[in-house]
Amino acid sequence: MFKNQPKGLYILSLANTGERFGYYTMIAVLVLYLQAKFAFDSTISGQIYGIFLAMAYFLPLIGGWIADRWSFSKCVVLGMAIMFAGYLVIALPSGLRSREAMVFLFGGLALVSIGTGLFKGNLQVMIGDLYNATKYASQRDTGFNLFYMFINIGAVFAPITAKVITNFALSSEGLVYNMQLPALCNAFIDGDSSRAQEIISVASAAGMEVGGSVLAFAERYMSALSTGYGYAFAVACVSVVLSYAIFALGKQTYAHIITEKAQGSEKKAEQVKGAELTPEQTRQRIVALLLVFGVVIFFWMVFMQNGATLTLFAAECTAPEAYGATRIGFNIWALCLISIAVFALFGVFQNKTVASRSVSALVLVVCAAGLWWFYATTPNPLTDIQPMEYQQFDPFYIIALTPVSLSLFAWLARSGREPSAPRKIGYGMIVAALAYVVMILASLTCTVENGQVSGSVSPNWLMGTYLMLVFAELLLSPIGISFVTKVAPPKYKGAMMGCWFAATAIGNYLTSIPMMLWGKMSLPLMWGILVGVCLLAALFIFSIMRRLEAVTSEASGEEMVEPTPDGEELLSC
Repeated sequence: MFKNQPKGLYILSLANTGERFGYYTMIAVLVLYLQAKFAFDSTISGQIYGIFLAMAYFLPLIGGWIADRWSFSKCVVLGMAIMFAGYLVIALPSGLRSREAMVFLFGGLALVSIGTGLFKGNLQVMIGDLYNATKYASQRDTGFNLFYMFINIGAVFAPITAKVITNFALSSEGLVYNMQLPALCNAFIDGDSSRAQEIISVASAAGMEVGGSVLAFAERYMSALSTGYGYAFAVACVSVVLSYAIFALGKQTYAHIITEKAQGSEKKAEQVKGAELTPEQTRQRIVALLLVFGVVIFFWMVFMQNGATLTLFAAECTAPEAYGATRIGFNIWALCLISIAVFALFGVFQNKTVASRSVSALVLVVCAAGLWWFYATTPNPLTDIQPMEYQQFDPFYIIALTPVSLSLFAWLARSGREPSAPRKIGYGMIVAALAYVVMILASLTCTVENGQVSGSVSPNWLMGTYLMLVFAELLLSPIGISFVTKVAPPKYKGAMMGCWFAATAIGNYLTSIPMMLWGKMSLPLMWGILVGVCLLAALFIFSIMRRLEAVTSEASGEEMVEPTPDGEELLSC
């Protein structure tokens, strides 16, 4: 997996890892922050969440257009600077429910969206350009899977970071997190005095003293909680600085693919001329990409529920404790050991030398011992699980399953049965539908009454749903990005990558629809709507599969190279 890859892949991927760590630390708490800081309900917070995600993924369309005419690398650097400014603005101290806080919030989110538009898509185009060289062309899909894994190394630590800094802010005020208190305190601050006794009871059970004024306690609790969530934006500032340092210090590994406007050399002109397509070929490729983008919209609509309705389900319908083996799923270091163990297991079977296999076996034994230690020393039950912690399962599953995915498709490729990229995308939509079938089963005992959702199901339901969604994501997202860089006409690479993100943006905005339905219909029916959306999207892409596969074959034929011996050893390092 790591052999025959350009060095620039690792530098650019690590730069993205740092930026995504900050981004997902913020995303892990954004809805919770909106509800704590401003007392927004699920409809309003869902709209803000959806609009922000939509802008963050739509603006790469404009960022790609700018980069096509200016410079991909300069757009990436400018995007980092603007993101830093955005995170900093939101992290500035401000009063609970104040106008000043709202100005900081919307101004900061706008800057983060603009910065992401300049950074995200253009960095991925740069990675795609690393594989234009004949030496690396056959490794493009593997490279994007590695890139996707690096993104999630940053993302996996984001939720636990958000939890730690939130608990720090609360403990500095002598408070602790309780999943019932935010809604109770907001209701009391809004004038519902009947909540006073319930607040006193819940707070006392959690070991907190309310004191003489319930209102003063409620305001102090919500202020401390929103401050803790706000620290996530400060963490994002630091992560962007680290990303820039990696990008700048490793420039020599990718300098050869930087396209500056002033570099119109004769060699470059010849390369562009050689890659030029006929108008009909260009049209066919753009139409094929647009059809795929139509399916991508609905995938991101259902997938990005992890920060929306799935977070609300974790907060309102899932028991805040875990038993047995489930406990170690909420220990980030145990998850790291599991990921390392998966790679070590593949190393035992795939490494060529006895020495390297022995090292892999030793690593596997050490990981197994560490996991046993975590299992034996973790309290049973593990209590006080916070809603944002569930978001660590998505990146963890991606990291752990990437070698499994690559091995499976390498085996299928050797036997001539590997599905085409469009077919993988269709299968991804079917798997996403199955994920929400799991949520239907999980929600059968949950109730909706007067707009309030309640229940107490096992954390295993959400963990299983995230697992299924990751299977779908691995089939669709890295493969889709690779598909765009392969099929896009050379003169429109930036714009087509921007269109990929524009489709993602529309899907992200549509996440607000289930948020509007939250508390207004039964949960099984709401999840059932998402199942139907996935199945209709899958039916559509399979109905146009011949057209998509024809374009894919044509694009692949242009960059076919002889396979290298290194390419057959998937996980040899």
